[in-house]
Amino acid sequence: MKYSQVSHTIRVVKMDGTSTTPFNWGVSTSNSTGSPPCKPEDISEFIPIFLTLVFSVGFILNSISLWIFWFCIKRWSAGMILQFNLALADSMITPAAPFMIAYFSLSHWPFGQFLCQLKVFLLSTNMYGSIYFLTLISIHRYIAVVHCTKKTILKEEKFVKIVCVGVWVLLFAQGFPFFFVIKTTEMNNSTHCLNIHQDELVVLYFVWNMVILVTGYTIPFFASITFYSLLASFIIKLKTNQLKSKNMKMKSMKMILVSLIIFIICFLPVHVSRTFGVTLKLFYPDQCQSLKFFELVYYWSLALSSTNCCLDPLLYFFASKKFKESLRSIVSSIRCWKKR
Repeated sequence: MKYSQVSHTIRVVKMDGTSTTPFNWGVSTSNSTGSPPCKPEDISEFIPIFLTLVFSVGFILNSISLWIFWFCIKRWSAGMILQFNLALADSMITPAAPFMIAYFSLSHWPFGQFLCQLKVFLLSTNMYGSIYFLTLISIHRYIAVVHCTKKTILKEEKFVKIVCVGVWVLLFAQGFPFFFVIKTTEMNNSTHCLNIHQDELVVLYFVWNMVILVTGYTIPFFASITFYSLLASFIIKLKTNQLKSKNMKMKSMKMILVSLIIFIICFLPVHVSRTFGVTLKLFYPDQCQSLKFFELVYYWSLALSSTNCCLDPLLYFFASKKFKESLRSIVSSIRCWKKR
């Protein structure tokens, strides 16, 4: 990160041809103390190992989920359409995973600017696609349970498909500008991609973070909290003397628990740490210790956010009887094959 000091000198010339002592004023982009710029923090060696494990498990679980949805379940309900699209959003992380692991391992981006932009696009689509579809699942679950006898548009497969297409259009609209504004930067003899210390992008990072914090996380999170709270309040009052009511109650409570874990554990830390980081970088660039702390927290939070691809299959298992039966059938087939 380079800083420049621009100074302007004015020399006042007297009538006799002599001049006064010059005085200066400056417009500086350096930090207020004049201290050296903050350096990028070294990444823990454990993060690439953690990501490799998470992406491997997530890839296997997500591949099985997509296989079950596509080949094992013939008739899709509205809720299953939303779950399938959530699985598709999770799969967007797969092409970006090797690049993330390599970048964290090398602390250097050797793949060029286009692949940097593609990686950022895939990460954005994966994270916010997961958030949007989780929110839609919470709304649909509330309507399906609380208003089970009423005919509403969100229960119709055709309408849900249109909504899903709209979400994908929104995701691509959010991510497409990255191909024009994100660029790699040379710092300390290494190339960086989407790094908080990229000086020329600090204002862009701040503005984008604040917009996506509200539209991409805060609003969907509070919407999910609201509908799951209403759902929880409803099922607590249910009489569970019938087996069907008991099963529905347990299934709904498990869905609520998994969804809240994903929202709070996977997505909340990365948004909070990133917000503090970009704010410090823009307004308090000389606070290196604080910036170092939030940079480290952000890296760990980003790694933690990737675990959502391992947790989402639990949601399918609890939400869909057909998915559960298909998974058990696959497991039984594998066991029979091993015994041969």
